[in-house]
Amino acid sequence: MDLLLEALREAVRLLRTGDGDVYSITLRTAVITSASTLVAALIGLPVGLGVALGRFPGQRVLLAIANAGTGMPPVVAGLFVAILLWRSGPLGALGLIYTPWAMVIAQALIATPLVVSFAAAGVMALPPSLHLQVRAMGAGAAQYVWLIAREARLALLVAVMAGFGGVVSEVGAAMMVGGNLSGETRVLTTAAVLEVNRGNFGTALALGLILLMLVTLVSAALTTAQARVRRR
Repeated sequence: MDLLLEALREAVRLLRTGDGDVYSITLRTAVITSASTLVAALIGLPVGLGVALGRFPGQRVLLAIANAGTGMPPVVAGLFVAILLWRSGPLGALGLIYTPWAMVIAQALIATPLVVSFAAAGVMALPPSLHLQVRAMGAGAAQYVWLIAREARLALLVAVMAGFGGVVSEVGAAMMVGGNLSGETRVLTTAAVLEVNRGNFGTALALGLILLMLVTLVSAALTTAQARVRRR
């Protein structure tokens, strides 16, 4: 109990004094997580719409792969990206291993199947009569996809939220491809693990609280966006 109270006091002190390292780690976490979520959304939303609306060979296989990918262990994604970016790997000449870019790639790989799966499920849940109405209006292919996406915009937003949730608390891949380098690739989750290993529970708790606040802020923003979409 004394250890917990001491950790809480240290966490409060760090948050009140505005420790520079803690806030730089927080900013780095927000940037890397936002970038990976954006990449996942730019890839996953069109693919999810295509899988849900298209009719092509391998459609079910692609959807099954996306659904299976939602349960992919982060360390597997990290291992795959590490092999690609390793200095002796296929993309080693790019020099991306142990950089924030490597973390963005790994986290985007984790988030994309989530976005695809949730987006496809949301579009498939629309009533068949809606598709008939849109086609009866004489909409072209591009206009048809756009109108369906507008009707499914709430589900698409949920898909992006799922992608963000899949990467913001991830540790294994970030540690594997980023190396947890101080001032470069250290983020809230990897820093918390490091501080626990060092026995600095107060710092680890402060990092954990900041991570919770970051997740809460983003979730609140997305929930507000959901409410606005629902009212339209």
